[in-house]
Amino acid sequence: MSDITAAIEEGAKKSSILWLTLDRPRLAWHAWHDGAIYLVTGGEEQRLPGLEALERVHVTLRSKDNGARLVEFDAAVSVVDQAAAADAVAVLAKERLNARDSEHLTERWARESVVLRLSPETAESSQTG
Repeated sequence: MSDITAAIEEGAKKSSILWLTLDRPRLAWHAWHDGAIYLVTGGEEQRLPGLEALERVHVTLRSKDNGARLVEFDAAVSVVDQAAAADAVAVLAKERLNARDSEHLTERWARESVVLRLSPETAESSQTG
């Protein structure tokens, strides 16, 4: 595992928020699962306009302790089939604090929201071997 990959994983696990470069820098909550960042947008959830239409997005992870920038990277954006990725959606739902309908959160997401996977693109992951 490269230093950048390790920094991304550590930063994403330690803090449940990140910054995305969209129409302007946008703060978003997320969950780290299986080597990627998962987040939900739309419906009653956070507004991340245009993210689902992008092929890639610039991500900034900051320290939970002092807000210092830990790492920046580009990530490939893909829409998640929520039924096929139930384990990832369950991890994401567990991170969703203060939901009005915790018991039925994933059902609501299936109806009105989009779950996205952000796969970090690093020099290591773009090399062919």
